[in-house]
Amino acid sequence: MSADLLYSETERDLAAALADLLADRAAPADVIARTERTEAYDGKLWRTVAAEIGVAGLLIPEALGGAGASYRELAAAAEQFGAFAAPIPYLGSAAVATAALLSAARAAAADSTDRPAGAAGAAGAAGAAAADDEGGFGSAASGPAAALRAAQLRAAAQAPAAGASSGTRAAPVSPAAALLRQLADGSLTAALAVTAATRSGTPFPALARVTGRGAAGSGTVKLTGTIPAVTDALPADVLLVPADGVPSALYLVEAAAPGVHRTPRVSLDMTRQLCDITLDGAPARQVAVGAAAEAAVSAGLSAGACILAAEQLGLAQRCLDLTVAYAKERRQFARQIGSFQAIKHRLADLWTTIALARAASRYAAACLADDDPDAQVAVALAKSACCEAAVSAAQECVQLHGGIGFTWEHPAHLYLKRAKAASVAYGTPGAHRAALADLVNIPAP
Repeated sequence: MSADLLYSETERDLAAALADLLADRAAPADVIARTERTEAYDGKLWRTVAAEIGVAGLLIPEALGGAGASYRELAAAAEQFGAFAAPIPYLGSAAVATAALLSAARAAAADSTDRPAGAAGAAGAAGAAAADDEGGFGSAASGPAAALRAAQLRAAAQAPAAGASSGTRAAPVSPAAALLRQLADGSLTAALAVTAATRSGTPFPALARVTGRGAAGSGTVKLTGTIPAVTDALPADVLLVPADGVPSALYLVEAAAPGVHRTPRVSLDMTRQLCDITLDGAPARQVAVGAAAEAAVSAGLSAGACILAAEQLGLAQRCLDLTVAYAKERRQFARQIGSFQAIKHRLADLWTTIALARAASRYAAACLADDDPDAQVAVALAKSACCEAAVSAAQECVQLHGGIGFTWEHPAHLYLKRAKAASVAYGTPGAHRAALADLVNIPAP
């Protein structure tokens, strides 16, 4: 694949708008003060980012109320969130949960095309329009492809009305598609209930199990189990829970439902909290089952790794910028410390590392946006490269700032903690390198 790794005008405009907002609403002093509270997430900032700027709906097709953009735009936004260590749940909701639901919705639309014409009616036409589109619900390319895709989906969405007039009953909207509409307008926040360190390509992460049926006629089941260290689940309105069953499936659980308990954990990154989720007979509705559920969870985890890599890139660039600026101002022995050869070499090496990581991150976002078969390779490469760049940049930021870099008032510790924590989330660099070796057929030594 020949991917364009440059930032489009749309991406630059989105990044500039977010940078202005975050500079005003997520200044380092404000973020540090928020980390001292029990609830570190900034709900007001998230609502502004999600609904007013539209980050929550970037991956969601226009037919479902979203922006019809792509992973490129979301990655560009993530760089800004990393640069400011923004305490908002965009990763768990706008990336991971949304990608899982898009995959589930696409599977449901494709499944509807297998029904007999008399049974599916106009709903079958809607499913066919989504399935015939190569990206469908599973990806959202930008540019003309996105416009064409949205037009197809809008036309398909109008088909049920025509079917109803001829006496044909339309199939109900899939739970995934209905939920995506609410996520798109920012009225709902979701989280995929898997342990933070879970990597795409691993066995289906079902730590909950079906233990019974819900109330008669409700179409629900009861889930029981404990999922430790879940990212961005504390502020979530709904949880997507992978669960064992016959077969295994992905379920929708209301976070405020009886039998759902969320316990905050002490997190290294205080701007992105973790929590343990305990389900005790919690009512749940099926979103996807069998292979479709496995594909949905895998899609969510891949999206999480890709977007987290972009966030790490933004964090690394901010650390480099802060350190270069300080090296120009701080004087020692009547000279700027940036004039010392040892300092210049360390900063030059860091710049090179970040430039290489940027290429990997941009390529991963482009592959996911275009549903490219090289996506797994690209995501594994980006996650390992960007995490190592971020950790190195944050460490250099602390050390080259001297004594002030070790203080609570300076934001360097925020970046170091987020870089370290994010390097573990959705697969460590080592785990992704091992997966990369398998993907490209490199034998172990």
